[in-house]
Amino acid sequence: MKKILFSLLVLLLFAACNPKEEVDLIVHNANIYTVDAEFSIVNSMAIKDGKFVAVGDKEQLLQNYQAKKELDVQGKTVVPGLIDAHCHFYGLGLNQQVVDLVGTTSFEEILEKVVAFQKSNPSNFVRGRGWDQNDWEIKEFPTKEKLDELFPNTPVALRRVDGHAYLANQKALDLAGITLEMDVEGGEIVKKDGKLTGVLVDNPMGMINAIIPKPSRKMQVQALKNAEKLCLDYGLTTVNDAGLNKSTIELIDSLQKADDLSIRVYAMISNNPENLDYYLDKGIIKTDGLHVRSVKVYGDGALGSRGAALKKPYSDQEGHFGAMVTPVDQIESLAERIAASEYQMNTHAIGDSANVVVLRAYQKALEGKQDRRWKVEHAQVVSEQDFDYFENGIIPSIQPTHATSDMYWAEDRLGAERVKGAYAYKKLLDKAGLVALGTDFPVERVSPFLTFYAAVARQDLEKYPEEGFQMKDALSREETLRGMTIWAAYSNFEENEKGSIEVGKLADFVVLSNDIMDMPVDDIPNLQAEQVFISGKQMK
Repeated sequence: MKKILFSLLVLLLFAACNPKEEVDLIVHNANIYTVDAEFSIVNSMAIKDGKFVAVGDKEQLLQNYQAKKELDVQGKTVVPGLIDAHCHFYGLGLNQQVVDLVGTTSFEEILEKVVAFQKSNPSNFVRGRGWDQNDWEIKEFPTKEKLDELFPNTPVALRRVDGHAYLANQKALDLAGITLEMDVEGGEIVKKDGKLTGVLVDNPMGMINAIIPKPSRKMQVQALKNAEKLCLDYGLTTVNDAGLNKSTIELIDSLQKADDLSIRVYAMISNNPENLDYYLDKGIIKTDGLHVRSVKVYGDGALGSRGAALKKPYSDQEGHFGAMVTPVDQIESLAERIAASEYQMNTHAIGDSANVVVLRAYQKALEGKQDRRWKVEHAQVVSEQDFDYFENGIIPSIQPTHATSDMYWAEDRLGAERVKGAYAYKKLLDKAGLVALGTDFPVERVSPFLTFYAAVARQDLEKYPEEGFQMKDALSREETLRGMTIWAAYSNFEENEKGSIEVGKLADFVVLSNDIMDMPVDDIPNLQAEQVFISGKQMK
């Protein structure tokens, strides 16, 4: 009896000398893909003060930690907080306040939606976004005559799904000062039979933007909150907004500091003199929720509106090469200026001509500089001889759903040979060593699970094409998850604080409805983010 009492006393003294550390949350009974260097899988993790303090086996964790709260996820899959490496977060929110034209199958349907929206939401300037003539039976740009009839005294501007073309009525053209005699470099004022069609591609769109009423602060705040809700619903905990002005960045910062906005934002500043003068001199801005250290530049336009700059003419429009939105000499001088600062240059490049212009400018400006992590946003059509540029530390920031959205007509634009170098995600990965994955929403839908599906299956939601689109450039599931987490974080200089579930990193994570790494590929689009945490705090 004395021996038993003595043993109990020793155990009590040992426990007293080795108290368990108190943590805020222990998540257990989980299938956790840590996305660390070994792609380790564990079943438990402990969180304190918004960070992971232990990751591993439940029994080991419970020996060393006691939690204020435990979460048993009943065997469900947990992944790091998902990162959208290229999107338009603020634009997504603003889009909730205009006519939604995504998925329309005819111009007549567009007209019906615009009329109905204006009746229920009367406005002195009608706006919409999402039309795509490639989805219509007659795959040609629309013209403005019917809009002129329906809205003779109210300006109307309807933005194409890719954001690179407007259809505007005559009232809007008049207010913007756009005439038949006018031409604008870096884009096109589309004319037909000696008349304005109302379609403006790339740079001329700026004249319409100048006359669109600016949103009130209340509308801006609501836009950001609406966008956050949509993103959190899909498990996105960080978004890279590809092009913001100083006022919007400061609004995001103020909302985050007031705990009115929780999602993390990697903000690329829009390329204009005011932003460049302010931010390049000020240097990197970094808070828990906001990171400003990059410049978004537009190289060319989009393939769907034939604005992408190609080395040889479009296969479906004789003599047409697309256009550089930012002239070559300006791309080069911008690269030199940004290289002299701490900032990263992230340039939109769709066509093979735009890609090589950007890659050459990067190579020249970055000579002798280390670890700058400049990105080519989209890297959509690349000539065979130009892929090697990505071996020099340039990061392809790509959007897999672009491949499955464009595959129906991409070969028409590019021809059978040139299309082989388009949407070449696996080849880009092999050259660069990593890829950062995003959606480009609202050009595409917000869901990162559609990104995952498009990267792996290279099919649309109807499982077309049966064998997948150019499957040589599909990504594996592990590569895809890395591209949406740790590689995206690396592209933002944030790999030491997020992108994987490891001790010391921010406790951003998502509980999924199924095992994304093992479930049938056809079911991936229906995957759901059941619970979403940022810094260990549940957001959904």
